Amino acid sequence: MENKQQSNGVMKETKAMKKKVNWSGSLIVASLTGAFGSSFLYGYNLSVVNAPAVYIKNFYNETWQRRYGFSVDESTLTLLWSITVSIFAIGGLVGAIIVTPIVKFFGRKCTLLLNNVFAVAAALLMSLSLLAGSFEMLILGRIIMGVDAGISLSALPMYLSEISPKEIRGSLGQVTAIFICIGVFTGQVLGLPEIFGQESRWPYLFGAIIVPSLIQVVILPFLPESPRYLLLEKHNTREAEKAFQRFLGKDDVSHEIEEVLAESRVQRNTKLVSILQLLTTRAVRWQVVTVVVTMGCYQLCGLNAIWYYTNNIFSEAGINHETIPYVTLSTGAVETLAAVFSGLVIERLGRRPLLIGGFGLMIVFFSVLTVSLTLQNTVHWLPYLSIFCILAIIASFCIGPGGIPFVLTGEFFQQSQRPAAFMIAGTVNWLSNFAVGLLFPFIQAGLQTYCFLVFAGICFAGATYLFFVLPETKNKTFHEISQAFAKRNKVILEMQEMNHYAGERKSSAEQESDFTSSVDNGETKKEIV
Repeated sequence: MENKQQSNGVMKETKAMKKKVNWSGSLIVASLTGAFGSSFLYGYNLSVVNAPAVYIKNFYNETWQRRYGFSVDESTLTLLWSITVSIFAIGGLVGAIIVTPIVKFFGRKCTLLLNNVFAVAAALLMSLSLLAGSFEMLILGRIIMGVDAGISLSALPMYLSEISPKEIRGSLGQVTAIFICIGVFTGQVLGLPEIFGQESRWPYLFGAIIVPSLIQVVILPFLPESPRYLLLEKHNTREAEKAFQRFLGKDDVSHEIEEVLAESRVQRNTKLVSILQLLTTRAVRWQVVTVVVTMGCYQLCGLNAIWYYTNNIFSEAGINHETIPYVTLSTGAVETLAAVFSGLVIERLGRRPLLIGGFGLMIVFFSVLTVSLTLQNTVHWLPYLSIFCILAIIASFCIGPGGIPFVLTGEFFQQSQRPAAFMIAGTVNWLSNFAVGLLFPFIQAGLQTYCFLVFAGICFAGATYLFFVLPETKNKTFHEISQAFAKRNKVILEMQEMNHYAGERKSSAEQESDFTSSVDNGETKKEIV
């Protein structure tokens, strides 16, 4: 009896230790600093072009007239503006494509640091474009800033997923989304007429990009590299142990080291998986499809269209021109609060309910917004309902779809597959971003108030797919997540055989190692022990 009580006491103590997760100072500073110089700038550049749009178009027209002796026609001006807005996504696509070799060679942390070269160069080009009388400098700066965003939106979630314990992996992963929201809100604040939202001051909006970059360059070098990168790709056990100690805030990290070493022993002679290899690997086929769907819906659900053209939407809703900048400010505040709320509850509610529920709410509010915009001239209070719907759409997006796709991409794949997976996710993300930025003005012109039904349809398709396919990944290892997808990937029988070893029970880390070794080359192998 005494032995049984002692055994139960040990089990309870072990469970308590597993539940207790320390948010060390290094972990907090690394996530905040990494996000401030990365995802913050992405969000900032989404909204920063909105407030000075009229002044930038005047700048384009004046430059055109000075060069060619006549004013630019309206269609050409609309095209130039659409290119200025959407070219950011082309740069992002380039960044997403080149990020894999960069994070492999330099590491996750150093990639974030080196990426600031693009941010500073872009800031200088865009802020000096008015002085130089060249709108081409502004467009080129937007492309380069897009490259920075494309690299950071892959490298940052990769870094955060590899430095965080699995118990808080979702919450820490939401830091990416939270700082995107803060960046959007900051762009709106600085764009107010009282600050930089004036004809003579709009270049300062782009010059401000240098500040987060410099802060990241000063602080991030003093923080550790990803311990998983050090152990699995650089095979540096000593430095990985030091990194784990700083990030976890404890001296004894033997359990964490042993967990990762189980995978390291398998992958020591394994090269990074290419995109083609990942796409042809049966064991991760549905994981790849799910990442493509979630990332596609992340951009195509219509939120970026709202950010890019908020002023026009509020104008159509009948809001007074002088009031628009302040109403727009409320959208950034709502987005930030919703993202913080999501970060607080994601480890309790899980990824699946937040993601599907977010898309479901967006469908409802897009439908109501369409009705209110269509009938706004018949009832005097309907413009206010339109504003409420826009705020509700933003909040619904940030509760789930705004950050969870980045978290899922980091959770679905093992170390050797992760860079290729983020490249695929980034490519889908930026192509969809470009399509929305370029096509939405024409969709809006063609469909008028019914344009948002297109986005409602995309949200419905995404929510339906996720309801039937997406498993819950909260607090699960790579092996457990792979098992959840195994039936769809048609590898369940082989996995069951692998998990029944005679005479011993294996830890979750060892099971994950065995599984990754068998699926790493795109096929499942039966082992004889």
